[in-house]
Amino acid sequence: MTQAHTAQPPSRRRHDREIIALAVPAFGALVAEPLFVMVDSAIVGHLGTPQLAGLAVAAALLTTAVSVFVFLAYATTAAVARQVGAGDLAAAIRQGMDGIWLALLIGAAVVAATLPLAPWLVDVFGASDTAAPYATTYLRISSLGIPAMLVVLAATGVLRGLQDTRTPLYVAIGGFAANGALNAGLVYGAGLGIAGSAWGTVIAQVGMALVYLIVVVRGARRHGASLRPDAAGIRASAQAGVPLLIRTLSLRAVLMIATAVAARLGDTDVAAHQIILSLWSLTAFALDAIAIAGQAIIGRYLGANDAKGAREACRRMVQWGIASGVVLGAVILLARPLFVPLFTSDASVKDTLLPALLVVALSQPISGVVFVLDGVLMGAGDGRYLAWAMVVTLAVFAPVALLVPSFGGGLTALWGAMTLMMTVRLVTLWLRARSGRWVVTGATR
Repeated sequence: MTQAHTAQPPSRRRHDREIIALAVPAFGALVAEPLFVMVDSAIVGHLGTPQLAGLAVAAALLTTAVSVFVFLAYATTAAVARQVGAGDLAAAIRQGMDGIWLALLIGAAVVAATLPLAPWLVDVFGASDTAAPYATTYLRISSLGIPAMLVVLAATGVLRGLQDTRTPLYVAIGGFAANGALNAGLVYGAGLGIAGSAWGTVIAQVGMALVYLIVVVRGARRHGASLRPDAAGIRASAQAGVPLLIRTLSLRAVLMIATAVAARLGDTDVAAHQIILSLWSLTAFALDAIAIAGQAIIGRYLGANDAKGAREACRRMVQWGIASGVVLGAVILLARPLFVPLFTSDASVKDTLLPALLVVALSQPISGVVFVLDGVLMGAGDGRYLAWAMVVTLAVFAPVALLVPSFGGGLTALWGAMTLMMTVRLVTLWLRARSGRWVVTGATR
């Protein structure tokens, strides 16, 4: 009894140190990335309203095109971490290179499709006649940076799998600073207008990708890993990514349905919804940082054939998820008089927003566990289960959300449906975690 009591705290402290060491830099890198668009918006906004509207449309299309392939980071993290746990760093980097080559192939295909389709995409997205030319210009130029953006995703996954989240943080900060300087210089100094903003972003993204490639290539040479493309390895990376792609598309569908329903409720509701969604996304960054730590840690334990360590780490991260959710919920409740006026001065929007915000605050502990278990199962390479679980969640959420305008309750009911969505995810992920079927040890799953 006494031995068990004295043995537990050191193990817990070890897990805590690992989680903090990986999650804190990961959070910084996650927050830095969205600042690219914010800088672009601040600089382009002074050119005029049509230019800013064009940027908004193009940036939304670009962000969607890149975020769909976030599996390049997630799947690569899990695969590399397993090889690290197995003690084979050469194989770990070799797996990472497969992910990077896949990113280049996907990026080239996306660019080939985007360049000719840019005017049509802008039109489908509803850009006005005055904003459309600017949106098309920005989208065409910035699409040239998509291969670099996808390489950044894959290379970030490599470094996370190697238990390094600090380098991605430094690269993200450097990229953010370079993007701001390039945008200001090209938009105003060179007089290129919105095209200058797009070129600035492309150059910054290419620079980030080159830094990542230098780091990975050095690691490959140090450990004797091949850098040449391997068809079987690239195919295996793609196959591992397909379930995570399905999961991501299902989650995007949830968010799109929620926004569409809010729009049907009226201008006041959709304005309030956008504010809450922005805040919800910010809290997601904090929780996703723990999930990223989970991907790296769980993959490493399983690769080292340490099933017990993986289960202990999972339990500790769930505790972190609950605690983080409670803290974030309390912050939302206590700070709402401070941050709500930053977004709107419209009394009707505030009245609509506050009850829904209460629902969001109370649901944060659920979100905390969901993000953690999502990361744990990704780290275990359990992508197929994650895909089907998210499809089931979408099937439950969609009819409930679509009935909100008919049955009433407004935005508060819609965010109640969002909480239902997170609860279904919690149940499906918790059942999988309790079953232990995710615990598959070895260098590969």
